Formats: sequence, C-alpha cells, structure tokens
Amino acid sequence: MKVDLNSDLGESFGRYKLGLDEEVMKFISSANVAAGWHAGDPLVMRRTVRLAKDNGVAVGAHPGYPDLLGFGRRYMKLSPEEARNYVLYQIGALYAFAKAENLELQHVKPHGALYNALVKEEELARAVIEGIADFDRKLIFVTLSGSRPAQIAGEMGIKVAHEVFADRAYNPDGTLVPRSKPGAVIHDREEIAERVVSMVKDGGVRAINGEWVELKVDTICVHGDNPKAVEIAKAVREALESEGVKVMPMGEFVR
Repeated sequence: MKVDLNSDLGESFGRYKLGLDEEVMKFISSANVAAGWHAGDPLVMRRTVRLAKDNGVAVGAHPGYPDLLGFGRRYMKLSPEEARNYVLYQIGALYAFAKAENLELQHVKPHGALYNALVKEEELARAVIEGIADFDRKLIFVTLSGSRPAQIAGEMGIKVAHEVFADRAYNPDGTLVPRSKPGAVIHDREEIAERVVSMVKDGGVRAINGEWVELKVDTICVHGDNPKAVEIAKAVREALESEGVKVMPMGEFVR
C-alpha cells in the first residue's frame, strides 16, 4: 500500500510566523505551499520551496481566495472567469520559485473556504480545474475524497488525488464537520493515528454520528498550524509505516 502525507505550509506573512514548517517537513512527502493570497509572501514562498527541496518533499501550489485578513477561510462569490484566473495566477507565482530551485510542481490543492466551496458549487469547481489545466494538464488536482470536483477533474482528463484529513471529523455524507462545531477538530495524536490507519487499510472512517463513511485515500492532510503538528505528523507516519504502508509523494503513484 502507498499513500502520500501532505501539509499546508508557507503560511507565514511578513514578520508574522505561522506553523512549524521546519519540523513538520521532516515527516511529510508533499507540501502545499501558500501562493500569496491567503498567506505567504515572496520570501516565505522561496524559503518554503527550498526547505521542501532540502527534505526531499514534493511541492504543490496552495491557492486561495484573495483574503489575507481572513486567512482565506471566508467565503467569497467568484465568477468562473475570476476563479479560473485567480488560480492560474497563484500557480504561476509559486512556479517561479520552484523553477528557481530546479523543482517541478507536482500538484495543486485549493485552500480553506475555496476548497470547501468547490464541493458545493460545480461551476466554481470546473473553473478552478480549468485554471489548473491552463497551466499544466499534468498537475495533480487535490480534492476531498469522493467529491464531485474529483469526478469533474476525471472527466476533464486531469489527474486527481483523493484527500482525507487526519485531524478532522467527518459528516455521514463524507464532508468535513465545520470548524465552528464541537468535535470538528481532533487533537489526540493516538486517536488521529488510529483513524488514519483505518482510512488507509479499511477504506473509511467513522463519522461524527458513528456511521461508517467509505473513503478513497491517496493523500492525507496533516495540518501544520496545529500546536501539536509535529508530534501528530510523526505519530501518523510511524503508525502507517508500522502497518506496512509506504509513504511517498502522490506523483509517484497517482495516475
């Protein structure tokens, strides 16, 4: 069995530091690097790409809404043309730093509220995927496991990585429980590790109401801004490897 471990990194901005990038990077196989609109700046972007290179971690773009104040977690109404070009713009920005470090971009994972909006708005999802295709049709689109955006990307001939979340609770329909609700974020590292192993080996997880949710798992997100991010990332990787699961960049097995 093979699986990718990803984390949203490079989310500091100017003099403000967010996340534990240097430590988390040691345990993941793919990094989603903020492209400057919800977080990140040119110095942070280059530093994060270089850090990924030094750790043998694959790099992808992490585009979001143009919302630095809200960290990209506030919904914005975009036209298809805006969404397509906003995503293309941000991929291009991160690509400049990847190219400077002689790295290829592996994937694109939308951030925060944009990520969640794609699951509900088919027209928006199609526009975002078109923006990815405009840049490079070989890029992998990372989206919520089993979601409509995954189907759309497949129909458009774009490779898809089905993503699950190590530290988030699930609704029975396979969507994430909103962060505003109790129990939405799981903090116990042992529980998180057990859930991840179940996701990969059993193909699913228990929803917040106890129902079984089937999941396709290509990549697992470990949040880098969690106060316990390092120990969680370490526990997840060790639990997977102890079960014979090989952790590697999604680009090595997603077809």
